[in-house]
Amino acid sequence: MPSALNKDGFNFFFYSNEHEPVHVHVRHGSGKAKFDVSDGVQLLESKGMKVQDLRKAQELAEENLETIRSKWHEYFD
Repeated sequence: MPSALNKDGFNFFFYSNEHEPVHVHVRHGSGKAKFDVSDGVQLLESKGMKVQDLRKAQELAEENLETIRSKWHEYFD
């Protein structure tokens, strides 16, 4: 699993067999979520992640959007 970002206990990553649109998975504690990052940051799904953790994950993804996109293209292109 290629890593995109690790910050404040949030692990953003891709699976090695990903597909378009550009998106990122995130784990924090026992929860997980998936964000579309192709045009901004949009929550696609979540499971077991607290609302405040989802907000923090989205904030981190927005702050590091270019890094996440760059890592995606570095790995998949």
